[in-house]
Amino acid sequence: MAKDHVKDHKKRKHDNEEEVLKSSDSLEPKKKKDKKHKKDKKHKKDKKEKKDKKEKKNQEGEKDSIKENVEEQTNNLQKKTSSTGEYVESPELSSIPQSEIDNFFTENEANVEDPLKLNFRPLLSFDHISLEKNIQKEISKFPKPTPIQAISWPYLLNGNDVIGVAETGSGKTFAFGVPAINRLLTFPSSSSNGSNNGIKVLVISPTRELASQTYDNLVVLTEKVGLQCCCVYGGVPKDAQRAQLKKSQVVVATPGRLLDLIEEGCCDLSQVNYLVLDEADRMLEKGFEEDIKRIISNTPSHGRQTLMFTATWPKEVRELASTFMNSPVKVSIGNRDELSANKRITQIVEVIAQPEKERRLLELLKKYQSGAHKDDKVLIFALYKKEASRVERNLKYRGHNVVAIHGDLSQQQRTQALNDFKKGKSNLLLATDVAARGLDIPNVKTVINLTFPLTVEDYVHRIGRTGRAGQKGTAHTLFTDLEKHLAGGLVNVLNGANQPVPEELMKFGTHTKKKEHSAYGAFFKNVDLSKKPKKITFD
Repeated sequence: MAKDHVKDHKKRKHDNEEEVLKSSDSLEPKKKKDKKHKKDKKHKKDKKEKKDKKEKKNQEGEKDSIKENVEEQTNNLQKKTSSTGEYVESPELSSIPQSEIDNFFTENEANVEDPLKLNFRPLLSFDHISLEKNIQKEISKFPKPTPIQAISWPYLLNGNDVIGVAETGSGKTFAFGVPAINRLLTFPSSSSNGSNNGIKVLVISPTRELASQTYDNLVVLTEKVGLQCCCVYGGVPKDAQRAQLKKSQVVVATPGRLLDLIEEGCCDLSQVNYLVLDEADRMLEKGFEEDIKRIISNTPSHGRQTLMFTATWPKEVRELASTFMNSPVKVSIGNRDELSANKRITQIVEVIAQPEKERRLLELLKKYQSGAHKDDKVLIFALYKKEASRVERNLKYRGHNVVAIHGDLSQQQRTQALNDFKKGKSNLLLATDVAARGLDIPNVKTVINLTFPLTVEDYVHRIGRTGRAGQKGTAHTLFTDLEKHLAGGLVNVLNGANQPVPEELMKFGTHTKKKEHSAYGAFFKNVDLSKKPKKITFD
């Protein structure tokens, strides 16, 4: 019995030991598992930390990369700005009291719309600007910059797009011409091929006469500095123009002939970096609009400085002009948003019966070209070329030394007539509205409107041929009941220039018809000319 008890005790002990061993064996993998889990957890944590560090490093790298990119873009922009000519104000100009600058703006009724907030001061003297020495010498022949030059030059030399609005005879040609030539000389490497080969400056003018006049002004500058300038317009053979285009850096052109030469492949505008629309309001009328768009599409869209200079800036073209320009600075001299005439011009409006006009013209010529005034230059405007031809014959028959420019004459005849009038070989010029826009004919004392133009805008341009460059002039207008629909607009212009309004003109009423088109006035009918007429077949 005792033996059995001992035997049972040993068995239980053995069993207990086995259980302990079993439990220890079962605990061992658990411990290993826990240890492995902890190890995995730590590995994951380390991995996550490494990943976070890597992401942080990448983010920092991206930030550095962005920062470097921004710095690079800024440097490139600075290089681009310096390559196109960043304007720096002279110490002499900076030292002028602000009150003097304010007086300049007030006296000249000047206004600047500056979207970039550059706030450049106007150049009150040629000493306030440093240009290429030959150009500086040429402009120093004049007493001081005109208001449009004084205000626009800093922005143009800085490379900004500019809209310049000022009265006729205010020096607009040199306002855009001087910065253009200076840019060519100072920064030739700004062009795509690093040289001044090819057309860099393009000036587009609405008429042959104005293009020739602009060329005459610009060639004075280009000849002084060894650059080539040419003038391209219709009515003359193309061969000479083709040859000149190949070697010219500066081109003045009318739209029609320029497009002809582009389509022929004789005119490459791919390097143009300075584009000027002269008489811009006329250039953006319905007749020219598509041509201008086609021409501009042949110039580079980037790196091009675009300028628009004009005497009037009607609302009809402002929105269209903005599509060609990049944040343009608008410089206005005088109240140019409202149609206004030069206040130095004495305006006389005479209401007369239609059949009496030509008799009255002879009387006016005696009045304005007699005695001490016998050599005064008088410019007569007719409306149509047939009318101009008839009046020219009548005046010659009566012994007047008259020359004429109108559409029935060849370009050579027109050029000769204009030169004879400018040089004083003839002191009487008869013209249609082809001569109204922008022509600078020195010392025209009197303008006679034999027939009123189709629009009041053209009236303002016509009379602007006198009273130029600070001088005084007279405009005598014969007005008939055929033009009574324009009476309201004319009254507004007279009132705006503090000129007397005749009672006879007031009788027509002062209601102004809505101007539907700059050439056809209130009578313009918007017809889709692209539609083909319907063919009607009769049985």
